[in-house]
This record gives sequence, C-alpha cells and structure tokens, in this order.
Amino acid sequence: MARRMLLALLLLAVTACTGGSAGQEAPPTAAAGPGEIVVASGRDVTGKNGIRQQLIDAWNREQDKAGTGYYARLVELPGSADEQRSQLLGALQSGSARYDVVNLDVTWVPEFADAGLIRPLADKAVDEDVIPSVARTARWDGKVYAVPFNSDVGLLYYRRDYLDALGRTDLSAGTTWQELRELINSLDREEPKGYEEGWTSQLASYEGLTVNAIEAFASATPDFALTDADGHYKADIQELTDGVAELRARTDTSYTLDDAFRSDEATSLGDFADGRTAFLRHWPYAYRDLHQTFTEEQLGVVPLPGRAVLGGQNLAVTRTSERSAGAADLIGFLTNADSERCLLDAGFAATRTSVYTGDVRCTNARGSAATPAASPTGESADRMPRDEAGRPNYAAPVLLRALKQAVSRPRTPLYGAFTQTFTTELSALFGEAPPTDAELAGRLDAALRRALPD
Repeated sequence: MARRMLLALLLLAVTACTGGSAGQEAPPTAAAGPGEIVVASGRDVTGKNGIRQQLIDAWNREQDKAGTGYYARLVELPGSADEQRSQLLGALQSGSARYDVVNLDVTWVPEFADAGLIRPLADKAVDEDVIPSVARTARWDGKVYAVPFNSDVGLLYYRRDYLDALGRTDLSAGTTWQELRELINSLDREEPKGYEEGWTSQLASYEGLTVNAIEAFASATPDFALTDADGHYKADIQELTDGVAELRARTDTSYTLDDAFRSDEATSLGDFADGRTAFLRHWPYAYRDLHQTFTEEQLGVVPLPGRAVLGGQNLAVTRTSERSAGAADLIGFLTNADSERCLLDAGFAATRTSVYTGDVRCTNARGSAATPAASPTGESADRMPRDEAGRPNYAAPVLLRALKQAVSRPRTPLYGAFTQTFTTELSALFGEAPPTDAELAGRLDAALRRALPD
C-alpha cells in the first residue's frame, strides 16, 4: 500500500530528475516574441503548475504591471538528466533553439562556461546570504556564471517505529556509520514485520553510484578531491584505496538491501516505504513524499553520517540571449529570499541562509505548493510537518546543517566523462568476483587519468 501511494508522487519526482515524456514541449524557435524570455529546465518535482512555474508567473505579473514588455516562458525538457544536458548543449551550440535562461545541474556549470555557452554575471549576483558551499557551485575560472536556484544534499531517513523495539526513537545529528551498523545488528535480531536489511540507497551504475561513492571517498579522506580548481585530476592511489574500502564497508551485503545494487531514487524510496529497510540515503524531496505515507512518530531524518554530496540546479544566462538584462532580472527574482522561501515550503532545498533562520515569508507565489488544496473530505493534503514559522520541520536543524557541510562532486568541464568512468570502474565492486581495494584503486586511477587532464 505504501509503495502504491508513493508511486504517483515518485512519478513527479522522477520525471523532474529524468524528464518523463508526458506533456513534452517542443524547443522554442527563433519566432519567439520580442520581449519573451525563454527558460529551459528539467521537470519540477512539485508537479504541473508547480512552484517554479508559479514564481515565473509572479515575475510576469510584475513585468505587466511595470510595462517592461518582458514575459517569461518555462520550457520543460523531456528525457533523463543526461539527455537534457545533451539537448541543451546541442541547442546552444547549433543555435537550433533560442533559450535565454538555462537551469543547469550544478555539475554542468564548468562545462557550459568553458564552452562559452553561458555568460559571466556580476559578482554581486551571488551574495553573502547564499550558503557558502552552494555559492561555490556558481563559479568557474574565477567568475560567476550562474546563480543557485535550488540546492540538494544527501540525508539519512530512518524508521522511528523500528527503533522503538530497541528502546529509542531518535538518531542524533552526529550519528556515525559504526553506530548505524550496531543499530542494524540489533534490528536484525528483533526483525520488525516486513524488515529485510538495514539500509538502502541508489547503487545502480548511474549518477546515484557516483554520489554514494563520492560520499564514501570524502568521508574516508579529509579534504578529499579528485580534481583541483582547474578541473585537473589530482587524487593519489592511497586516497582512492581508502575510498574504495569505505564504499565496500558501507555496502556490505550483511547491512545493505540486495535490491539497492539495482536501485535508483524511485525504487530505493519505494523499498524503504514498504518497510524493507530501517534506513535510507536520499534527497530532501523525500521528506515531503514520505510524509504522505508516514507520521512524524514513524519517520525521522538526520544529516548523513560522514560527508554528503551537494546537488541542485543553478540558473544561467545564455551567451546568445538578446534579452540578457531581462534574463538577469528574472534570475534575481527567482533566487531572492522570498522566492527561495517558496521553494523551501514546496519541498526544495533553499539556497539562502536567511530562509532557514530569518523571518522570510513566501509572498511571490500565489497558491504555493506549500499549501495544497484540501482533499474532497476537507482534510489538508499537506502532511509535511512544519515548524511555527511554517517551514518544513527539518529545515533548520537538519537540512541547513547538511548543506553547510556538503561536498561537491568533481568540478570539471569533462564531468560527463568522469562520471561514466567512475561508475563503470566502481561497479566491479558489486560483481561476483570483486577486486581487492588496492586493485580497484589502481584501475580507477588509470581510467581517471585517461578521462581527465592532469
């Protein structure tokens, strides 16, 4: 039942990340209106007429009132994240579509900047209110090329009702992987109804494995980085060996659900919702989705033990935009504190510290996704726990803390080559005859040296 209830919600979330085919829109052509600003983005996890569209509508109302002649239109790209990246690269390089603003995954910014497809912005476009770890994703080669729109970070979700059997209901923010394993050993003896293994995550051979591996590598080695500030390869064999050992320990089959090795975001979330595991590594949007099924007494969330990977999307102005001034104004509106509060209330991770700690309200969006309509029975459809200020309950104590401590994936214009190489090599760890830590580290080092400049 829990899985069925989540499927509809997951369809929205997955199409936002992977761009499902429903409601596809053709790329805009050169026939766009004289004042029209076209925004290209992946799908919105908050659904049709979601919070992103609502914010764009609010900006349009301001432009209409001021008589500027500008009008913004959102185009949602179909396909997976990799397919969306390819579409944007092809469109901007060939000029086959006219986009003014592009919503880029944080890992794409160096590639688009290095290719000259997006233009530098004023340094003040990213101010001191933006969380420092998030702000760094906007820069490349010493310049600001994008403005953080919504962020993302790995979190640890857990079943409070399962921990009840052990005489506790909460985890602390400083929980370690060793403590997690000890809890799992205890749960294995208790065997709650439906429980199979301790935890699950996204370990199939795609970006999910890259994220999980970077989290393990960064936890094993302080200040770990595969690339330097210029995107050049810099890791050494010992760092890679330690990282492989940590990833192997985290994914030991005595703790890890077998299906995790074939799982993406949707399947791992469904397995956790079905009660097959007590712990789940996932993204912030799962907080909203899981609370459609579980109560606050059943579900908890804390920062991921060790280091967690930063995700999210940044807004950039294309090099070919003929409306760059209006595009920059639109980006400023979409990323101001008011809009960021709207994004947080709707389930995204906001990028500004003041949204988590100050008296910032959502007034930019009418009928915000934070306050959905009541069900036919009159019951509120919003089951996400909220604090006295109306923010998601976990926002300040958990999400902000995790974002501040998060690490970035390698920043390089060759990110696509990196992640394909990384996942291909590390997948051997989950095969029938996995290599030793040192052997796999040596293979990984050789492959990354071929894929990345040093």
